[in-house]
Amino acid sequence: MYPLPLRPARGVAFLAVGGLVLDSVVGLGAIVIDLQRAAFIDQVVADPMSATLEEAEASDALYALSGMVEIGVYVLTAVAFLIWMFRVRANAEIIAPDEQRHARPWAIFAWFVPIISLWFPKQIVDDIWSASHGNPNDPWPRSRLVTLWWTLWLIGNWVTWAAARLLFNAQELESMASAARFDAVSCVLMLMAAVPAALVVLRISNAQEARRAAPLSPVPPSPAPPYGSPAA
Repeated sequence: MYPLPLRPARGVAFLAVGGLVLDSVVGLGAIVIDLQRAAFIDQVVADPMSATLEEAEASDALYALSGMVEIGVYVLTAVAFLIWMFRVRANAEIIAPDEQRHARPWAIFAWFVPIISLWFPKQIVDDIWSASHGNPNDPWPRSRLVTLWWTLWLIGNWVTWAAARLLFNAQELESMASAARFDAVSCVLMLMAAVPAALVVLRISNAQEARRAAPLSPVPPSPAPPYGSPAA
């Protein structure tokens, strides 16, 4: 008998990293648009006659389009990341089932359940990392790389939420400018989080691919019963 084979992780890893790269490119564009938006509003506040109605409408339209593109690409990136995470979580259960603190469906549901979404996903990735590497002398302990990604991602999401609240409640031009600047900061934090996220994806996937390529060891047969003992 042989252990269950691991499923390929490299393809879904490229999908997840590609989503992170695309999201980062869109984030860079959003930063530029956010800062231009804030500067334009500051200009109008300082001198209401310095901009035409057409310029104001064009600024509004570009800002709204940027937000829709951000949301769309973010959703696509999240889907790609979840596909990767579910695949490597299934492999981790084959490699080290006793090391997984949460059942496999939590690899998806943990992101959407309030409160526990603040730490369950990180625990799941920690367990996947541990099972995939299985090396206490690894030069990049999971407590550094995974924690760095998770911390930046949580802070970035909080700033994004704050920017959305500011924009939703904005009654004055100054509040709209503040919302644009908050969104720019959140994009910077998400860009920073994308780097360790991509490294986590690649390192876990490479470790699982190395295990997958290694020759399988057969499970040793059970010892024969002593002579004269009844057969099982």
